[in-house]
Amino acid sequence: MMDDDISKLIREAKPLYFARKRFRQRMTSALAVLVCVFTFQFLFPNPEVSYNYFSLENEIYLTENGSVIEDMGLPTDEYGLLKVV
Repeated sequence: MMDDDISKLIREAKPLYFARKRFRQRMTSALAVLVCVFTFQFLFPNPEVSYNYFSLENEIYLTENGSVIEDMGLPTDEYGLLKVV
């Protein structure tokens, strides 16, 4: 009689145990992926952007006085933007 109670408890707890086990495995794998992502970010950081202000002044001058797209020979509208034909 006691064996029946124990086996009934085991049958009842079995799906809960496996669900908890799957949840822990998924959380462990998600944590491992996050650790890998952060590790790669620290090992291979993005280079800092440095501006060359002399060339930036030239680009501003070209932008104010003409359209780069028009200089390339592409069709533009009255604002100097690319016209879709």
